[in-house]
Amino acid sequence: MSKQMKNQQSGFTLIELIVVIVILGILSATAVPKFMNLKADAASAAAAGVAGALTSGFAINYAGALVGKAGTQAVGAGFDVNASAFKVLGGALPAGFSVFENGGASTVACGTAGGTHQISITGSSGTSNSATATLICTG
Repeated sequence: MSKQMKNQQSGFTLIELIVVIVILGILSATAVPKFMNLKADAASAAAAGVAGALTSGFAINYAGALVGKAGTQAVGAGFDVNASAFKVLGGALPAGFSVFENGGASTVACGTAGGTHQISITGSSGTSNSATATLICTG
């Protein structure tokens, strides 16, 4: 009986191994392109997050100005967008992001209280991660 057990071998055949390698190759060929574009998507989402935070910050600032809260940021004529973005976000704009009016100017000429301006937020990697925020003038 021991002679019969020695002749039996267990393991994978060459054909089974080749089939598995081919299946893994097909899966990797379809999955890799999806992961290659994640960096651009993440950069775009980061810019959208900063734009949302700025829009919320300017809305809270405007609400504070309406009720006469001390320490609100004055948003009026000749308003410096980049400096105020720092103040509205608590003193910290995320690294690599810059804020400009949609025309590319660094200042906004606000008119009446409640008026809005669209401002652009751009990350360090260029236009692939840019978004738009809404600035609300306090008067």
